[in-house]
Amino acid sequence: MSSPLIKHPCTICCRPTTLWCSRCQNAWYCSPDHLNNDWPRHRRECVPTNMPQTQYPNMIATPPPVQAELISVSALLFMPHEDRVRVTTVQCQPQGTISQGMCPTPLVQEWFTESVPNTIILTQGLNGEPLRFPLHIWYCPTSLQRGSPVNRAIYRITSGAAVKPWCGPVVVLKFNGSRRQGYSDAGTNDLPALSAYFLAYT
Repeated sequence: MSSPLIKHPCTICCRPTTLWCSRCQNAWYCSPDHLNNDWPRHRRECVPTNMPQTQYPNMIATPPPVQAELISVSALLFMPHEDRVRVTTVQCQPQGTISQGMCPTPLVQEWFTESVPNTIILTQGLNGEPLRFPLHIWYCPTSLQRGSPVNRAIYRITSGAAVKPWCGPVVVLKFNGSRRQGYSDAGTNDLPALSAYFLAYT
């Protein structure tokens, strides 16, 4: 199940929101317009989170941009040097608003130091059945092309029977539905579909 977004009341209209003042991170607004409208009042109390108030009383005269909170979801992490898959937390950066239906961007670069990761969307599970919650597989194309290091966690879930060994790190997120507008928590119940995919990969 996906982690619920933490909602705060907008300082102006009290509607629930996940957008905040990026300068002080203490005031919540449902839109950039409401931040701009409140800026003449808010600027007197808006202190950057990393600077003491007495040192910088009037640092800027224009409102900072409104930023959306990061969303945390559980993902499956297959590291080449580890024998078992593990569940990890991935932060996702929202794109646009929830009502726009844009999927957040997972921040997975920490596991892909060799190159920018590529992705595959797995929409079919065992025996070609459609997955109600498609899986988003992130992998390192450089490791895959080079053929090393062989991913021991994937080797283990396929019992070494894969036609071609999967190499490099792999991060798997689960979409929250077939429209792929967000993510829900991935877990070990997603391993059978992944194992079937890794077994068939050529």
